[in-house]
Amino acid sequence: MSPGEKLDPLPDAFILQPPVFDPVVPYVTTIFGGLRAGKMVMLQGEVPLDARRFQVDFQCGCSLHPRPDIAIHFNPRFHTTQPHVICNTLHDGRWLAEARWPRLALQRGGSFLILFLFGHEEMKVSVNGQHFLHFRYRLPLSRVDTLGIFGDILVKAVGFLNVNPFAEGSSEYPVGHPFLLGSPRLEVPCSRPLPRGLWPGQVIVLRGLVLPEPKDFTLRLLDKAIRAAVTLKASFADRTLAWVSPWGRKSLISAPFLFYPQRFFEVLLLGQKGGLQLALNGQALGATSLGRQALEQLRELQVSGSIQLYCVHC
Repeated sequence: MSPGEKLDPLPDAFILQPPVFDPVVPYVTTIFGGLRAGKMVMLQGEVPLDARRFQVDFQCGCSLHPRPDIAIHFNPRFHTTQPHVICNTLHDGRWLAEARWPRLALQRGGSFLILFLFGHEEMKVSVNGQHFLHFRYRLPLSRVDTLGIFGDILVKAVGFLNVNPFAEGSSEYPVGHPFLLGSPRLEVPCSRPLPRGLWPGQVIVLRGLVLPEPKDFTLRLLDKAIRAAVTLKASFADRTLAWVSPWGRKSLISAPFLFYPQRFFEVLLLGQKGGLQLALNGQALGATSLGRQALEQLRELQVSGSIQLYCVHC
């Protein structure tokens, strides 16, 4: 790299999972890793001219029957004499007492940027950079793992952000962080150096999108001799996920195949004393054995296949 060359800023520390653009409403998606204090969800879009109401639900699961608990229900209503917002909680199939805000900061026909910031005891909401409301939790935030968007709303983008954007003592909301798409550093095939190898407790995270007509996806960890010491391979033809040994022997992972065309994914590898623990979309799928010395000998991560990458962290 030349002295004057600048690296693209990496989104790893800010973007929690890949952004979603122009989703069809109703839209329901998993929140990778669930919610915790400091996380933020950004919603960008427009309110139709004939909108009556829409809702953004932070749910405890995604089942249809029984209906999951909804920790936070954010529900703007435009069709009443005095437009307003309702926040509430659904617990064991019953709505609790409504909290109502009579001054609606959204308008029919207008665009918006809504930020949901999750603190230790309450959620703060801003609309177009201005603080709008705060709502105290009635169910544990740790139970929330699903986002649902319903009703009269045109959604342009949904972002999942991983850090508290506030400076200490500040009450102003950020305008929003640009999503860094199309970075040359994330072109597939992609490689990352591991100068010090891996060790127990270290995490490798990949987030990306499966292409429309995928064939395979391969993650390799190479040792000092540039040999593939660890290989994880997903085959879309027979919908299998397997560890592949340095000698080519496959060990199938007996778990549901969680890669789908045009769907986002998150692969996590956690270094352990006995090897590497694998998780996909937040679900632990087992481990592969590898001694501590072998972990420390790893020097390169390689990623290839029918995917588009949004984040590589190692």
